[in-house]
Amino acid sequence: MSVDVAEQLGGASSASPVRAGLAVPLSQSSALHAPLDVRWLGRMNFADALQLQERIVAQKRNDPNVVDTILLLEHDPVYTIGRTPDQTSLRGASHLPHPFFQINRGGQATYHGPGQLMGYPIIDLRNYGQDLHKYLRWIEGLLIEFLGESEIEAQRREGLTGVWVQERKIASIGVGVRHWITMHGFALNVCGDLSPFDQITPCGISNVAMTSIETESRRSVSVIEVAAAFEKLVARKIPELRVPPAP
Repeated sequence: MSVDVAEQLGGASSASPVRAGLAVPLSQSSALHAPLDVRWLGRMNFADALQLQERIVAQKRNDPNVVDTILLLEHDPVYTIGRTPDQTSLRGASHLPHPFFQINRGGQATYHGPGQLMGYPIIDLRNYGQDLHKYLRWIEGLLIEFLGESEIEAQRREGLTGVWVQERKIASIGVGVRHWITMHGFALNVCGDLSPFDQITPCGISNVAMTSIETESRRSVSVIEVAAAFEKLVARKIPELRVPPAP
């Protein structure tokens, strides 16, 4: 699983990025012990989304009562890679047709763009047993269950990050953690053009085939439609992260 555990080196900017779409919470989970603020932000460039994540992380560090948040959005086309000295998955960055960012997550190069649902959970794992492995498996399980509700049989693959439909990759996962507060998250291919992945070696896996909900289900589907359905699932599933009470 792609993960980078990094210390926060400085304060986040207080500038407020311009948000597209609804720019308001879809809902707040009514689970008694696990409130969750899920926000649909529409389409947003990567730099603004990163700034917003860092701002919420800083707020949560300063105030433990700030509710856990999941940001759901689409990105303008962008390539990212984690903190790794091995950047061969970029195949050299000079040919890339879209901007490129190196960020504090684990893993190799990937592409984000229109037609892809980005999910950025900002969750204080100190309230969930400080179990990073459990958190990563929770994200995988969420995506697999969600795809199952769309009648797409997805699964994990031993030794490989992300979520797969047979040999085809449908979702990528890359997580950063600062002082046990998570950022970054997952990218779920919903619809649209997957050809920008051809410019890199996605997640460092040679000859990987990328797929999407639209391709697998053979029906037209929008990112906002998928975001609304995913929000309902994650609001139900967040309590699973909590540590069982001591006997």
